[in-house]
Parts: sequence; structure tokens; C-alpha cells
Amino acid sequence: MFGLFKKSKEDKNIILKSPVIGRCFDISEIPDEVFSTKMLGDGIGFESTDGVLYAPIDGEILQVFPTKHAVILRSKEGIELLLHIGIDTVEMKGEGFEAFAQKGQQVKAGDKLVSFDNDLIKAKAKSNLSVLIVTDNEIMESLEVKLGTVDKNNDVIIIKLKK
Repeated sequence: MFGLFKKSKEDKNIILKSPVIGRCFDISEIPDEVFSTKMLGDGIGFESTDGVLYAPIDGEILQVFPTKHAVILRSKEGIELLLHIGIDTVEMKGEGFEAFAQKGQQVKAGDKLVSFDNDLIKAKAKSNLSVLIVTDNEIMESLEVKLGTVDKNNDVIIIKLKK
């Protein structure tokens, strides 16, 4: 009986897994003020060690950019996420990127979305540091992040939903 109350309380939170194997860090460290100042929304910075972007939550792919450097994903609760690999990687026009997901596809947390060549990004773009942005803040009350060394199974963001 008491478990019902606990479950109800937990239902108000959405947990995001790490989108990479590597490290997660404060978004203010991203060398692009559009991201670091949270103009598009709050989130985390991340750096991949294996060159793979993973789905941080179960949901639907809303968009895979033609250059494959970014993906927009919506959770079943309606939270929209922008996953953006590197800084100024749009200029690479898809070179070094391979998409494994497409618009309209349902994905599970941990599914491989995009692979990318970290060395090529470091050579051709401003930075290989990347972001996960929660772009839909209408139903979000707060966001808590866990930083440090991560893999795709680690919880890195807890989103508390408005009541």
C-alpha cells in the first residue's frame, strides 16, 4: 500500500542516461555561448571516448540533421532533447558522421544514434565537446545533473516535472 505513494512521487521525475561513454560536465564549459549560457535550454556538456552517441531515454526521433551532427528526441512525457555533437561541426557537412536512427523512429535508452570520428572533429571543427539540451521547459520544474566519468548506463540528469 505504501509503495503506491512512493511510485506516484517517482512518476514526477524523468531520468536521462548518459548519451556517451566518456565524461559529462557543466554546460558552462562548452566553448559556444549559445549553449554555455543556456539560450536553448538547460542541460549538460559531454565528451565521448568511443565516438558514439546513445539515446539517453526512450522516445521518438523528431529529427536527425542532414549533416548528422545533431539529433532531436522527444520522450513519452513530452520532454524534447537536442543532442549536438561538437561545436561548428555543421561545417563538416556530415563528413565523419554515420546516423543509425531516422525521423519517426522509436528508440530505447542506450540505442546507438550516431557514430562520429572524434579525431576528425578535433581536426576540422572548433571543438569535439558536445551538449545535451532539454529544449522543452514548459513541463519541467527543475533539472539536476550528475557529472564525471560516465557510460551509457549511468543516470546523468533527473528532470522534475511540474505538478
